[in-house]
Amino acid sequence: MTTIDDTRTHEAFDLAKKCVTLSGMVCAVTLATVVVMSIADHPGTPFMWARAVILLAIAPMLHRMIVRASQGSRRSFERMRVITVTMPIAIIGVDLIPGICPMWYAVLQAVSVLPLVAVAFILNGSGPRAAFPKTR
Repeated sequence: MTTIDDTRTHEAFDLAKKCVTLSGMVCAVTLATVVVMSIADHPGTPFMWARAVILLAIAPMLHRMIVRASQGSRRSFERMRVITVTMPIAIIGVDLIPGICPMWYAVLQAVSVLPLVAVAFILNGSGPRAAFPKTR
């Protein structure tokens, strides 16, 4: 494990942890909205239910990975760098397919991944990258 002592790097990881938590909270709101809509006789599609449940289930794993990265785990750092770039693209890309989900759902999904986009920028900043220099 790498030691992360730089104050700016520590602050960057603290912000990244907050962003991951925020993303998980929006995922919870999304699932709650699907539940409420279903109770109000606006049943969601199996896609909406599955996506909302899966993204909420992934949130604690992402949080664990960013915490481990902040503690010096290169593997977690690299995984988070990849996930925070690919996951928002995949989620928004799928939601743009016409008819796959209602607009309100696509908007909530986009809002849930915006904090992950911020994490991608944070982790690709000079401080966090310097904490994990490339090895050959």
